[in-house]
Amino acid sequence: MNLLTRLATRHARVMLLAALAAAVLAAALGAPVASRLTGGNPDFVTPGSGSVRADDRIEKATGIHSDGGVIALVDTGAPATDPRTRQAAAKVAALMDADRTFAVVRSYDRTHDRALLSKDGRQTLVVGEFSARPGASDHYQASVKRLLHATADDPYVKFGGSEVVGNQVVKTVQHDLEIAELAAFPVLFVLSLWIFRSLVASALPLLIGGLNVVLTLLGMRIVDSFTPLSIFSLNLVTALGLGLAIDYSLLIVSRFRTELTVDPDVPRAIAVTLRTAGRTILFSSLTVSAAMAALFVFRQRFLYSMAVGGLLVALSALLVALLVLPALLRVLGRHLDFLAPARWHRALEKPESTEGGWFALARAVMRHAVLVAVGASAFLVLLALPFARVAFTTVGPGSLPSTASSRAVDDTLRARFPADPLEAVTVVVSAGPAAGPQLAALRDRVAALPGAAAVSAPVRLDGGTWLIQATPRAPGLSGASRQLVQDVRALPAPGDMVVGGQSATFVDLRSSLVARLPVAAAIVFLTSMLVLLLMTGSVVLPLKAVLMNLLTLGATFGVLTAVFQHGHGAGLFGTTGQGALDATQPVLLFAMVFGLSTDYGVFLLARIKEARDAGAGEQEAVALGLGRTGRVVTAAALLFCVALGALATSRIVFIKELGLGTALGVLLDATVVRALLVPSLMALLGRWNWWAPAPLRWLYERFGLSEGGIAAESARSEYARTG
Repeated sequence: MNLLTRLATRHARVMLLAALAAAVLAAALGAPVASRLTGGNPDFVTPGSGSVRADDRIEKATGIHSDGGVIALVDTGAPATDPRTRQAAAKVAALMDADRTFAVVRSYDRTHDRALLSKDGRQTLVVGEFSARPGASDHYQASVKRLLHATADDPYVKFGGSEVVGNQVVKTVQHDLEIAELAAFPVLFVLSLWIFRSLVASALPLLIGGLNVVLTLLGMRIVDSFTPLSIFSLNLVTALGLGLAIDYSLLIVSRFRTELTVDPDVPRAIAVTLRTAGRTILFSSLTVSAAMAALFVFRQRFLYSMAVGGLLVALSALLVALLVLPALLRVLGRHLDFLAPARWHRALEKPESTEGGWFALARAVMRHAVLVAVGASAFLVLLALPFARVAFTTVGPGSLPSTASSRAVDDTLRARFPADPLEAVTVVVSAGPAAGPQLAALRDRVAALPGAAAVSAPVRLDGGTWLIQATPRAPGLSGASRQLVQDVRALPAPGDMVVGGQSATFVDLRSSLVARLPVAAAIVFLTSMLVLLLMTGSVVLPLKAVLMNLLTLGATFGVLTAVFQHGHGAGLFGTTGQGALDATQPVLLFAMVFGLSTDYGVFLLARIKEARDAGAGEQEAVALGLGRTGRVVTAAALLFCVALGALATSRIVFIKELGLGTALGVLLDATVVRALLVPSLMALLGRWNWWAPAPLRWLYERFGLSEGGIAAESARSEYARTG
């Protein structure tokens, strides 16, 4: 912090010029990253799982990509045998034939397969399956775009299938992100103006947030050149980048203003700010970084992309807050508030009063500590109850808005066709050419399972690979379809058997998440406790923080279950009950909400410890800590909720879940937990709050960070003045 102080006070203009150059470079190189990122089902598959190996064997044996291809739904309003319908279907088939990326094109006129006709015979399908030759996958999206462009004016044709879903997901994410930014920025600026009471000061969080986001995009562009990243991480980068920058800006600027009321010397104010608020931001960034880095234990591209984005944005926010913002404050100095109206300016310079609302709330909570602690805990547990009956699903056409063609095709396949070809359970067996009788017996055993509606005869794909397809009785991803996958996998087979298909992919996803969640949770718990131990010297406070974070998480998951699974209040977010939550949400929200909840805990505990170290008593330190952070942290949480809550405007359901879940977790933590649970429990425990066993106490004394010198003296003088 001494080094950062010297850089900010002696080389401020050089630092700002370097930041401007970095911003221009990052914007030029990082902004195009959105067009390079992936979207759709491949982001959610589990590498090395049985379903992936089944797909690989089919592709190797047939030379055809195993995702089901592009599905064109042709509906002219006339029967499928009508010349108009046949002509429309033939036009689509000809477009696919002319594209070398397609290996096989199937239509009813060519195959007379009744599965390509709707139950009433008035709609038909044209299915184009992609080639699996090396390098062909690089051209799938280009082929989809050509098809969509060539049929854009055809009212009789709609396209679906996994590659079309991916294309429409990418477009929807990019469009929704632009809308969310346009909606969030004016609101954030108005709220910042209300909080900072100055045009200059209120522009700082958005300026710092914008710099944070573009630097992170540059980092993602670099990482994506080595390993593919998911486009869904862009939502996290934008929202979290703005949110953290706003939090850190509020903390730095508010402490800087406070120090100027003690002594108008600007370099001294920057020094104290960095050694106090800067230290707090360092701990905060470590907790958020550790929480997001825990997602690296998962194998799905969606989650490790979130880990990359979250880690980059947390580290970038730290660097921008500690390098760029102090330099800005050095240049602005006491002119930070020169555009503030006179009445606001006097209010900003007025010393804090210990009789304010937050001080009074803290003292009232501690007077009734038992009642408040029990009541607040019961409220959070009550919110968490719906999560006890949660169900899960995964990303697919149903995640897109109803206006997307792939969503419409998927809905029509489910409602009007004998079977959705994408929902079949594929049984792939490696066995010799003479294994036909044993494979027929296996087919009979699969057909006898309660979840199987129809099962095809074994088909030999090449010399040693056989394929059996089972149509489930229940919709894909349902509990019955997942059970069918598990029942098939439990059957004896005449060779090496793997099971694939949509339901099998979901089964493997869930199994992988459940298997790796304890490791991720352990990383988050241990790193959060270590960071809080090094900050406070206590083992009790980190344990309490973990327990309170779990209560916040439970309440958040309960509300999400009520809204998105059961549909209570879903209309407020432009959706309906989905019957389930996305399976990755508990994992992602666990990391984000836990990290951000610890983040606000760091803000509060740092000020409590500062007051205690300056000579305040146990309960008075809590009152001073809450009183001095109340307005700032509440304002930060409000702005953070706007930045993250903007994701709830997305038309993709699981992005809505992410936005609402994170915003709700932050809101609960900043209100119920920080304002009620923390002071009440600290009042009940008294000096035990700061207890640690001898080895951990030695660790804190040896490696822990604490204020010293000018910062400690400032804390003592501030306590003497206001306490």
